Amino acid sequence: MTEASQTILFQSLDSAIALAGNREENLKSISRHTGATLVLRGQELIIYGQEKAVERAMQIVRSLKPYWEDAKIISEPDILTAIHALDTGKSEEYKDLQQNILARTRRGEVIRAKTFRQRQYIKAIQTHDITFCIGPAGTGKTFLAAVLAVQALLSDQVERLILTRPAVEAGEKLGFLPGDLQQKVNPFLRPLYDALYEFIDAAKIPDLMERGKIEVAPLAYMRGRTLSNSFIIVDEAQNTTPAQLKMVLTRLGNGSKMVVTGDVTQTDLPHQQESGLVVAQRILKSVEGLSFCYLTQADVVRHPLVQRIVAAYEQAER
Repeated sequence: MTEASQTILFQSLDSAIALAGNREENLKSISRHTGATLVLRGQELIIYGQEKAVERAMQIVRSLKPYWEDAKIISEPDILTAIHALDTGKSEEYKDLQQNILARTRRGEVIRAKTFRQRQYIKAIQTHDITFCIGPAGTGKTFLAAVLAVQALLSDQVERLILTRPAVEAGEKLGFLPGDLQQKVNPFLRPLYDALYEFIDAAKIPDLMERGKIEVAPLAYMRGRTLSNSFIIVDEAQNTTPAQLKMVLTRLGNGSKMVVTGDVTQTDLPHQQESGLVVAQRILKSVEGLSFCYLTQADVVRHPLVQRIVAAYEQAER
């Protein structure tokens, strides 16, 4: 077989580092997926090996250029999506994915879909009144929903943002915890607050909560209400019972959107108790106006190790 070598000269060291990733994890990933060897020397990237392997590695690096030329952080999902686009003839669609900025955080960081499935999820939320998103930890289920929810609130598309999840597993047994209600549920609602802080100054959130613009509460406090002109996020839905999830789904009022997220592989319910999220998949999959989205370990956007952990568990369960 013919040996080949190609060289890319980056315009800055920051661009080279952006492509290489932490401890050159990105270069190692591209090497694993192509069989080529990638060596970074300062601002110069040398790719060598079998001709076909080198050409494929070059295609991947070129596909990622809109990120590294602006020194944007590149993650494993970016690489996997670039490879998927090359293999399926979706290069133009991938360019659109790269250019479509969903939002910017308070620090100016760009938020965008990193994978095709994440983009499908975003589109589903934008076009459906109720969207279910099921997938492992780190895939952006709650975060992307929170991005769209905050945008809807700040642009007056909705009057309030409601964030809810089962507190202390499915039974919501708050009595034995110290403190008042807010102190009791805060640890369980922390991931939702974290998403809010990316877009709204932490000092402003108490005022928005006091005025009823933002409500963060355990699932039990949704009972008996009609949630109109609201954007509702139901997080950790795998820990709801069928009755609990039915209850919150039927709270939806006019002018509202609801996003239900969960990971059916991490249910904390008693073994004999079926998850409300699993039941909802079965009962509601053909209901018009609903959308079910599924993310996988390939969509994990946290630390690369999280993706490998999820993949290992999936392999063990199979």
